[in-house]
Amino acid sequence: MSLAQLDCSAREIKLLQDEIERLRDPQELNFMSSQLDELQEENSRLKYRLNILKRSLQEEMSQNGKAMLNINQCLQQIFGEAISTAYPGLENAPLMVTLNQQAKFGDYQCNSAMPMAQMMKAKGQKVSPREIAEKIVQNIPNNELIERTEIAGPGFINVHLKRMFVSKLLSNLLVNGVQPPSLKKKKKVVVDFSSPNIAKEMHVGHLRSTIIGDSMCRLFEFLGNEVLRLNHVGDWGTQFGMLIAHLQDKFPNYLSVSPPIGDLQAFYKASKKRFDEDEEFKKRAYQCVVKLQSKEPDFIKAWNLICDVSRNEFQKVYNCLDIRIEERGESYYQDMMTVVVKEFEEKGLVQLDEGRKIVFAPGQSIPLTIVKSDGGYTYDTSDLAAIKNRLFDEKADIIIYVTDSGQVLHFQVVFAAAQLIGWYDPKVTRVEHAGFGVVLGEDKKKFKTRSGDTVRLMDLLEEGLKRSMDKLKEKGRDKVLTPEELLKAQRAVAFGCIKYADLSHNRINDYIFSFDKMLDDRGNTAAYLLYAFTRIRSIARLANIQEATLHKAAETTEVLLDHEKEWKLGKCILRFPEILQKITDDLLLHTLCDYLYELATTFTEFYDNCYCVEKDRQTGEVVKVNMWRMLICEATAAVMAKGFDILGINPVQRM
Repeated sequence: MSLAQLDCSAREIKLLQDEIERLRDPQELNFMSSQLDELQEENSRLKYRLNILKRSLQEEMSQNGKAMLNINQCLQQIFGEAISTAYPGLENAPLMVTLNQQAKFGDYQCNSAMPMAQMMKAKGQKVSPREIAEKIVQNIPNNELIERTEIAGPGFINVHLKRMFVSKLLSNLLVNGVQPPSLKKKKKVVVDFSSPNIAKEMHVGHLRSTIIGDSMCRLFEFLGNEVLRLNHVGDWGTQFGMLIAHLQDKFPNYLSVSPPIGDLQAFYKASKKRFDEDEEFKKRAYQCVVKLQSKEPDFIKAWNLICDVSRNEFQKVYNCLDIRIEERGESYYQDMMTVVVKEFEEKGLVQLDEGRKIVFAPGQSIPLTIVKSDGGYTYDTSDLAAIKNRLFDEKADIIIYVTDSGQVLHFQVVFAAAQLIGWYDPKVTRVEHAGFGVVLGEDKKKFKTRSGDTVRLMDLLEEGLKRSMDKLKEKGRDKVLTPEELLKAQRAVAFGCIKYADLSHNRINDYIFSFDKMLDDRGNTAAYLLYAFTRIRSIARLANIQEATLHKAAETTEVLLDHEKEWKLGKCILRFPEILQKITDDLLLHTLCDYLYELATTFTEFYDNCYCVEKDRQTGEVVKVNMWRMLICEATAAVMAKGFDILGINPVQRM
């Protein structure tokens, strides 16, 4: 519940109390005695409602005590109430509250008056936007957010926040930490991401899905939801026939001695070569597929051996990037596919097309093939089985698929078919494809090695480690940090820069992979932000201020915001919940990166203009600590740390 709603509830409680007092005085009412029973019953109902409201209000206030407040959302509720009071007959009045782009005119801006004037004009009521704005301002309810409002131009309402209110919110953040905004209802969120293919090494194409998907999971987890991280690996299909046949030839004793398959990629290429060139081998490969699908024990063991080699390789990448994920490959859904096909057939949604069984979903130009002409199932069938499992068995409220944009049409058709059969209503359940562009080299072509091969992801990560160490040594950090600190800094910079370079670009667009740019400590890069964060964290340490001292000060010291740079930074810190709301809605994580960069640069302005620690110029000794400014430093670092955590970046204390 917002502050505006709390204020409204408090007023309703007062009205109910007045009504109860009035009903207690029968002479005042001047009603016939026959009506007293009815009035007493009404009185009881009002008391009951009053108690519920009071209890609800107390619960909300205690719940909201620790949570960070979304200021924009609070202002929307305040202006929503003002608009409905000023124009009760205007249905679906537009509610437009945005950050004011020019601080000299105010902190936020309500721009509802202009579209409201258009709506009223369409109904034959000619009212100027400025007149509407004036009426909205007159009906703003009492609240603790707004200091004053000004009407500018044709009807923009500029909003100035109360400094004391912002100061209280910063104190709340410092005492309770960076807490997520209040959650109305905990949701079950399924995120399908990474999804490499068994027997093939992870390449740079898997980098984006893995990084973006992990960050989305971290976001929903921080907001208090239950998140299921799924790895829909390609672990089933005809290619396993040739791999098993090749395994039998190369390692005939594989059932008793684990085969030393070091390079699975080479193993795959060798089996594919034989499959393409040797007819006898091809026949045996198809027989192996049949036996695997029949779940014969020896063939299941061979399949597991191949899968385990891949899993070990995948895990090396996941360990580097700090990824948690649960494997549920295509094989997991095999037994569910028959049921799915039968359900579509029973509902009369299946058409026959040259031996294939296909499903046309409304508004889609291409069908799904759920059974091939040879009786086999397809990716379409397994994706339908997967979405049904996630909706009915996992009871997901939100399902997000993180794959490249080339699959957008496929998922559109799968989602449309799932709606057609009645598995979910998009108004109730959010099912979304979060597509992304490809990774390009600095020549703006698909990222490849010099020989034209796809770049192995592990090679890329190792190159990142090498370059980050070179960068740290170039800055002389090896002479300042201990060997252990240097290794931590190396990993933080290498993997942080690779993740941030991806996440700081709009995921819908292609992006150019450049180690030189991502390791540059100028501009909107992880290198710059990590160094900035380390500097902020070092301010208290260099002034010999203990953490316990800062915690105590947070509870007793008022955060002053008199200087314009203090005020600017304080408001910037508190925009964090608004940023989280936006990226939850559109799943575009670059907005968080842009915010963290803005926060870091705004902090630099503050630090350059406002002394946190004053030292003697000759001795260098600390002579004065401006504790409220130290607290502003702490609040900045706390929000930056949580932002890094959502992006999957691990900052270190010393760099």
